[in-house]
Amino acid sequence: MHAQDHDTSAQKMAEEGGVKQIQDTIRNYILSTFLPGESAANLGDDTPLRTSSLLDSLATLRLVTFVEEQFGITVEAHEASIDNFDRIADIAAFVERKRNGEA
Repeated sequence: MHAQDHDTSAQKMAEEGGVKQIQDTIRNYILSTFLPGESAANLGDDTPLRTSSLLDSLATLRLVTFVEEQFGITVEAHEASIDNFDRIADIAAFVERKRNGEA
């Protein structure tokens, strides 16, 4: 294995760990704020939040504010769409894109 290959592998592992950590942080916030008493096992990364009405518009605004403050990003109004804020996996991917300057 070349040093460059190792760097790429380590970076990929860090990114995957980063996304998982983002997902866990978001899941814990949603559970404690909007679904107290619910098991984390019942809120998967692909569970629809908005399209299933788990989160209403006010809850979504609170979630967007949390994401901005927790991860140090700015979410523009058009970015708070269902495409970016319906599933925990979508939110985490959006946060990663924003952190990397891709969104």
